[in-house]
Amino acid sequence: VIRPEPCCVCGSRIRFGKTAIKCCQCQMLLHTKCREQCPSLCTPRPHHHAWPREGVLADFAPSTPPLVPTLVVQCVTEVEARGLTETGLYRVPGAEQLVREWKRKLLRAGGALPALSSVTDIHVVCGVLKDFLRGLKEPLVTFSLHPAFLRAADIPDDAASDTALRHVVSKLPPANRDTLAFLMLHLLRVSHSPDCKMDVFNLSRVFGPTLVGHSSANPTPLAIMEDTPRQCKVVARLLSLPPDFWRGFVETEQENLVPM
Repeated sequence: VIRPEPCCVCGSRIRFGKTAIKCCQCQMLLHTKCREQCPSLCTPRPHHHAWPREGVLADFAPSTPPLVPTLVVQCVTEVEARGLTETGLYRVPGAEQLVREWKRKLLRAGGALPALSSVTDIHVVCGVLKDFLRGLKEPLVTFSLHPAFLRAADIPDDAASDTALRHVVSKLPPANRDTLAFLMLHLLRVSHSPDCKMDVFNLSRVFGPTLVGHSSANPTPLAIMEDTPRQCKVVARLLSLPPDFWRGFVETEQENLVPM
């Protein structure tokens, strides 16, 4: 395993460098130890009125703008309601089992989500948001625009880099663009909280791999090593753009951002 992914049998993440089993027919991935619990046949799963376990961001977005998935809105709303005094927000991990359980609950629920107020540890809510974004079939900046984001962030002149980034952001699919804008405004609020002790540099290290990722679903080990510092640079540059730029994408129909 090069990119950590969840086991389809037990749900626990298969970590980097570990051996795993993947079905050549249905692409199910699982721990070697979970092989005995795996269904023997590739059978289509029954259709439920729920979100897919994974997909591109548009699969989870509402039909009216701003196109930010309800799961993202609900997690961010909960974090801002009671997490902006927590040290190490998004850096401190939540209990992995609880993160998995709540992510599963939210994905199965679809549009009408269970309340996150019953989750005692706010770091678990942060973990659900990060895990949801990591589990998408392609990162928020998309595979096709990934090189353009890296090039724009590499421009030495700040003004020219900002202009290039604005241009690339405008080329994102609408759901990706709106969700990125919503998250940038949220992360800026986190960075401005003295209690969190999470400045732009710290947040970019946490969210670089999650939001920017790589230019393909199966990057080589060399690409992973080369991309990591540049991912962080992209997020840091995005967070340096003025908040009004991001508000332009999400300020319309603000009432649609109230979590269900």
